Amino acid sequence: MSHGIILGWLLGFALVHSGLAALRPRGEKLLGARGYRVLFASASLLVVVPLLGYFLKHRYDGVQLWQVQDVPGVRECVLVLTVISFLFLFPATFNLGEISAIQKPQIHLYSEGIIRICRHPQMVGQIIWCIAHTLWIGSSFMVVTSLGLIAHHLFGVWHGDRRWAARYPEAFPALKASTSVIPFLAIIQGKQKLILREFLRPAYAGVAVFVIAVYWLHPQMWLWAEKIPW
Repeated sequence: MSHGIILGWLLGFALVHSGLAALRPRGEKLLGARGYRVLFASASLLVVVPLLGYFLKHRYDGVQLWQVQDVPGVRECVLVLTVISFLFLFPATFNLGEISAIQKPQIHLYSEGIIRICRHPQMVGQIIWCIAHTLWIGSSFMVVTSLGLIAHHLFGVWHGDRRWAARYPEAFPALKASTSVIPFLAIIQGKQKLILREFLRPAYAGVAVFVIAVYWLHPQMWLWAEKIPW
């Protein structure tokens, strides 16, 4: 039963997150860029917080398909993959001032930094995170959750490209032609070059601090989830 419930939560989050993203042009006309950002973030958090709680409490539900937590090297592999996943999930091209609506939120078409590797880094980060945590947990519930998350992000690739193409009919085709969805493909094809100095940004130090904080808070998160009455 929990497998179906988590898919329902994921579907609800996808409808809220992607739906509000699609309505952004109309919403900004009514509420302004900052007002719509606050609505978007608030609505997303209202879904993602209970979703996270449900996931944490039921992560070992169902059939235990494998158990490799005691295998030497697996823990280290999961930690490394998780760190890499967050570097993609929270790329340095994000402007924290815009995310928090302190500055006027805007859509930016980047073609540098992590975008040289993949035009949709959040999709890559989510897939890596799912691989790492599915390997570690090994339950059928985790497999179902990962498949749902990956499906949402693959939809987000199509949905994001569609929205950018509609908003930037002249600029986006050039960006699309010079980047790739498959990681490193544009670099292999010679359309991009990997410039390491573009990754030497304070934002990545912030990502590192965030990863350490999340790792440290894991036991507290598990205790919090166990208190949720569902």
